[in-house]
Amino acid sequence: MNEAAEPSTFEEAADALAAVNASTSAVRFRGGGTKAGWGAVGVESSLELRTGSLDRIVEHNAGDLTAVLEAGVPLARAQERFAEAGQMLALDPPLGADQRATVGGIVATADSGPLRHHYGGVRDLVIGMTVALSDGTIARSGGKVIKNVAGYDLAKVFSGSFGTLGMILSVNFRLHPRPPHRLTAFGVASDPEMLGSAARALAAAPLELDALDFAWRGGRGGLLASVSGAEPKPRADRAGKLMQEAGLSQVDLTDDDEKLWARQRAGQRSAHALLIRVTGRPTLLPAVLRAADASGATVIGRAGLGTSYIELDPESVPRLQEGFPADAYPVLLDAPPQLRSAADPWGMGNVPALELMRRVKRRFDPVGVCNPGVFVGGI
Repeated sequence: MNEAAEPSTFEEAADALAAVNASTSAVRFRGGGTKAGWGAVGVESSLELRTGSLDRIVEHNAGDLTAVLEAGVPLARAQERFAEAGQMLALDPPLGADQRATVGGIVATADSGPLRHHYGGVRDLVIGMTVALSDGTIARSGGKVIKNVAGYDLAKVFSGSFGTLGMILSVNFRLHPRPPHRLTAFGVASDPEMLGSAARALAAAPLELDALDFAWRGGRGGLLASVSGAEPKPRADRAGKLMQEAGLSQVDLTDDDEKLWARQRAGQRSAHALLIRVTGRPTLLPAVLRAADASGATVIGRAGLGTSYIELDPESVPRLQEGFPADAYPVLLDAPPQLRSAADPWGMGNVPALELMRRVKRRFDPVGVCNPGVFVGGI
């Protein structure tokens, strides 16, 4: 990295991108830096554009349950603002030790947490976006109201693009009321099939769960089901009863559950080991847990969505692969620096979607200056 810049206006960011484009060099974007190691190791960039000065909460329309945030706004600060009005942005990914993860970085990586079970992911909460394209053009899509489908949906395309298409400048979000009360039902499972069976029962029940998570290590784990609202206890009791019927033990309820969910979010990151995110059908959960047991891994995840986060030592990867379901899709998130340069983080192979992603990349960034190499094959 040769140079860093921190634009304070959209125009400054666009001008910087236009200059990089004209010189056919490379640029990378940086928010809070909590996911700076994700993706493949690309070519050396001549410029790092930082969003630290694009940190305004532009609008909070409490009556419409919407907000407009610049990309550099830390999510934790935005949540404090929304909480004053009894509202929240229903995104709860890990924010880093000092809560510095920004909304731009969260959107660019489509990061999420346990609340995704009920509220959906980034793409479900973004209703508009302003971006700077690689040629210096400032483009806008969507609007400030929830029912808005006009125009080319940049918000969907840029969510999860890892900065390969341009720079996110601001995002329009839909908000939700902050629940007045929350309870968590939890229970202990002694084998993968038991946990999988309980997860399927709770996912299918009409309980309106906020979150349905699991944790697993060494042949033993637990299931957590969060419910909220004015009177959540009847639904929490029903969730606990379903756990008992599925064979879980030590079933109980708690309203002092913040540490439980904080541990779940913390399990989505690893500072020293490998952290692999796995997606697939929820019915694959027992097979994923058996493979994790064979490799000595720790797993947490979204039991109702088929998303697992597996943490393990690098030397245990071959044992994990031996029992891994063929139709589950792994992505490497965190890894020690010495291993990342030799790893293929995406594990895509010849997945048909890869060529589509390359075509989108060529459409938005034909010169290839934005985070080149982040996707396998130079997408």
